[in-house]
Amino acid sequence: MVAEMIRILGAPFDKCGRMAGSRLGPGALRIADLEGALQSIRVAVRDDGDIPLPQSTEKGSGIPHFKEGVEVARRLRKRVADTIVSGDVPLVLGGDHSISIGSVSGAIQCFGRKLAVLWIDAHADYNTPATSPSLNLHGMSLAALVGFEVQEGRGAAELALDALVGFQVQEGRGADDWAELLESVVPAERLAPSHTAWYGLRDVDMGERAHIQASKGCLPLTMHDVDRYGVSETVAKFNRWMRESGAEALWVSFDVDVMDPVLAPGTGTAVRGGLSYREAHLLAELLHESLAAPGCPYRLVGLDVVETNPTRDRSNETATTAVEWVASLFGKTILGER
Repeated sequence: MVAEMIRILGAPFDKCGRMAGSRLGPGALRIADLEGALQSIRVAVRDDGDIPLPQSTEKGSGIPHFKEGVEVARRLRKRVADTIVSGDVPLVLGGDHSISIGSVSGAIQCFGRKLAVLWIDAHADYNTPATSPSLNLHGMSLAALVGFEVQEGRGAAELALDALVGFQVQEGRGADDWAELLESVVPAERLAPSHTAWYGLRDVDMGERAHIQASKGCLPLTMHDVDRYGVSETVAKFNRWMRESGAEALWVSFDVDVMDPVLAPGTGTAVRGGLSYREAHLLAELLHESLAAPGCPYRLVGLDVVETNPTRDRSNETATTAVEWVASLFGKTILGER
């Protein structure tokens, strides 16, 4: 399923999120003994520490803290690409979800159009500056990775939004920053929309809905789908989609807010009605089973764990839950080997 070694990379950056605090997430996950949890299931793991952060800059007039965010993404892209080239699997600890622009870009650099992404999140993160209500970069990560253009004219999604009552596309806002992001961080060969899947969606902006509808072949699995069909069937649907997509490499980006805030309160982006503890673990266990199945045509090449915010938490409960989830993804079961 995975390479010989998992290498932990911390990205303690949160200035492109909704609130401060997730910069403490990598530390909280380490305190919850992420490394020990993986070692306990005989997974080889090494902690490579945190990427260096740029010196603080001003908020700026476009996307807030864009200069810092784009520099973090550049540095993380290189570290992830180097890790993959060495034959290891990067496990990236955020920070807000903007850091995934860098981590997934590193994977795209290595695998190109053979890469697919599973975005496990309450939010789609599929806004551009033209559609974002907040202009926070952590809500635009996937839109950047697929390379939505906003600086010249209107895309299909923006045109579709004209029909929505009470919504106005804000053309020109943050366009220069967005162009620099696509030019300097995201590889020229973008993530294919048809290789993009979500799991656990329940808080999706109008602009994101239009972008998803315009993305042919993508797979949005919402909490409605989980409620109606269950975890087993929705993961089976994802596995079929992966096999039909032709993708050979899978990056999983796990935002802790996909879980219900009753059991995972330590996030700045909490939304009621998320995955229960058992649903989340069944998701991880079934993903592992799919990846470990004989003849599986794709493999796990990297993982993000983001938006853990200890300032919103109870006794590091969210970080502990996230560590347990990661262990399930890499093969931990109740009775050991199945």
